[in-house]
Formats: sequence, C-alpha cells, structure tokens
Amino acid sequence: MSSNKQTVETYLDGFRKNDHAQILSCLTDDIQWTVFGGFRLTGKEAYDAAIEGPGFVPPPQLEVVRMVEEDDVVMAELTGTVRRETGEVMRMSMAEVFRMRDAKICERRAWVIELKKNDYS
Repeated sequence: MSSNKQTVETYLDGFRKNDHAQILSCLTDDIQWTVFGGFRLTGKEAYDAAIEGPGFVPPPQLEVVRMVEEDDVVMAELTGTVRRETGEVMRMSMAEVFRMRDAKICERRAWVIELKKNDYS
C-alpha cells in the first residue's frame, strides 16, 4: 500500500476511534476541509473543532468500499453510520477526495448523503 493510502487509512481509523491526535497527525497545518452543502474550513485548529459534528455522538462506523490513487490524490468511497444525540442512527454514503502533500492530507473534499430506509447502499 502506498504511503498516501496508508495515511488515509490511518486518518479514517482515527475517526473510528475518535482519536483527535491520530486524525490531526495525518493533516498538514494548512489543511482545507470542504463538505459540500455543509461547510468549508482551513487549519488544524478549525478542523479539530469540527471533528465531532454538532448533534452526533462519536465515533462513527466507517467502511471503505473502494480506494483509488493517482498522483497526489486519493479518492475513497465509504459507507457508515453514526448515532445522533437523539438516539437515532444516521446511515450515510460518502465520496471523499484527499489531496496529499508529503504523505499528509492537505485538502479533503467530501460529499455526504444520508441514506433513508429504502435507499440503496
């Protein structure tokens, strides 16, 4: 496995354990994170504050469907679940684009779709 893919795997594992230090160790200081339809932020401090989205109980369960790499970009298709503070479980499908610099994530772009009971997953 390439060093870029290994970084993304380590990063995702950090989310699975709600380990902020592990997540942040995979990022450059000038990280940019965009969740389309949600938010955009820059820098590790802002990233750290946004790891646990409001209304959710960490950690999420994340599964990699597939991961591909070309040059300095790793793309991952993920499925997952996360518990809301209300007790409900949110099922989701995600597409993630990770732009890498020196085997660290310098930009993350995410498309997250909440799946309903009858949605294909």
